[in-house]
Amino acid sequence: METLKKKGYIFASIFTLSNRLQVIGDKFDKDLTVKQWLLLAGILNSGKKAPTLTEVAAIIGSSRQNVKKMAVALEKAGFVNLEKDENDARILRINPTDMCWEHIKKREKREIEFLERLFTGFDIQTLDGLCKGISELERNIAEMGDGNDYEEKD
Repeated sequence: METLKKKGYIFASIFTLSNRLQVIGDKFDKDLTVKQWLLLAGILNSGKKAPTLTEVAAIIGSSRQNVKKMAVALEKAGFVNLEKDENDARILRINPTDMCWEHIKKREKREIEFLERLFTGFDIQTLDGLCKGISELERNIAEMGDGNDYEEKD
């Protein structure tokens, strides 16, 4: 396959795989969608007890508005509390509840089994190469910014 076709294949495959993983992942846990799980992972990996909506949005590559919508749903389900910042009432912080921590701990073994099955047949060189490639894509996408350079002009 020539280089340009490989790039097109990879580009299209990212979307296809994302959709398929979302379908599988949404069946994994009746209480959380994959996107909600990703939001929780962003919160838990933020390094902060209660990160802001904006901080989590940056971590997971989403808009603040989408994060707020998901966080409100997670709050209704008892997974998080949305709290105004004590120094600036305009800032909302997302605080995982004890129920959230318990739920995540309960599914940990299944998550590991899921990842092992997902990457069956991948040797360390393939994993390293995939990690490197995804990291380079992330860098390139960040450099492309908001995409205004690629917006069709009249």
